[in-house]
This record gives sequence, C-alpha cells and structure tokens, in this order.
Amino acid sequence: MSINIPNILTCGRIALIPVFIGVFYLPETWVSMEQQNVLATVFFCAAAITDWLDGYLARVLKQTSAFGAFLDPVADKLMVTTSLVMLVQLDRLDMIVAVIIIGREITISALREWMAREGQSSSVAVAYIGKLKTTVQMVAIPMLLFNAPLLGVDMTILGTILIYIAAALTLWSMGFYLHHAFAGLTKNTDSS
Repeated sequence: MSINIPNILTCGRIALIPVFIGVFYLPETWVSMEQQNVLATVFFCAAAITDWLDGYLARVLKQTSAFGAFLDPVADKLMVTTSLVMLVQLDRLDMIVAVIIIGREITISALREWMAREGQSSSVAVAYIGKLKTTVQMVAIPMLLFNAPLLGVDMTILGTILIYIAAALTLWSMGFYLHHAFAGLTKNTDSS
C-alpha cells in the first residue's frame, strides 16, 4: 500500500461517510433539520472536492499507485451510494432512481473486472457519457441534501429534475458500456 497525499485524501473521504450519516441521527434538540441538511451538504461537497483533488495531486505529484487506482472509485461509489440511500430514507428520492444508479454502478464495476480478465479493459474505459452522468449526479445530490431554496431557486425541485436526468444518463451509459464490451468480445472471438 502506497501512503501519499492523494491516498490519504481518499481514505479521508471514506472516513467522512459515517460522519455524513451521523449528522441525520443527531437529536433535533442539538441540531435542527435545516442545520443537518446544511452539514450533510457541506460534507458531501467536501468529499466531491477531495475526489477531484486527490486525482489532480496524484497526477501533478506523480504519486499514482495501483492502490489509489483501486481505492478512489470505491470511495466515490461508497459516498454516492450512501447519499442515495440516505435521500431515500429522508423521502427526498424515489427508490427506483436509487436502484437504477446503484445497480448500474455494481453492473459496470463487475463488467470492468470481467473485461480486465478477458484482456479487454479498453472496451469499458470511461467514456464521455459516463462523465456526464457523474457530473449531473454530483450536482443533483447536494441539492437534494440541502432541501431548501437558495438564492431564490428551489434546490429540491432542481435537484429532483437533475437526479432523474442522471438516472436516464445512467441507463444510457450502462447500455453504451455493455454494447462496447460485448462488441469487443465478439470482435476478438471472430478474429481468433
């Protein structure tokens, strides 16, 4: 295991998850629901910033590692999955949307592992549609966590619209990756 700044940030992101969850279990006599929403939003945004920062630092400081390449997407998926489950519990997100997004993450992770074993990793490399889905999702989640108007904009309504767009992009990107993976395998089999 390589201990460096990017990996420390990634581990910090994972360590933040129980704190993020714990915010919603604090008694309302200590912290109001509005304050819980703000704290959860801040923690989620901090995690999103460290996600960008650890990747940037790994490249700039030339501290990329196999451990970091494994742990970074795990940390992302844990934070997003936890947030989606929490939003379902808070009745701010329809369960079907959470199932679509979480199901896609499990499917594509398994697909990438399988394709790597088949020597076809490039067939499921991150594509633009996957990045777009992630961006929309990462904007929608803090809006739903915040759950109040901000600068005259109803974050709940905007966040709900965006998370449904993210769910549609999730299905589209999953189809894209599955198509490319199986096309790559078929082409490889045909040329044998």
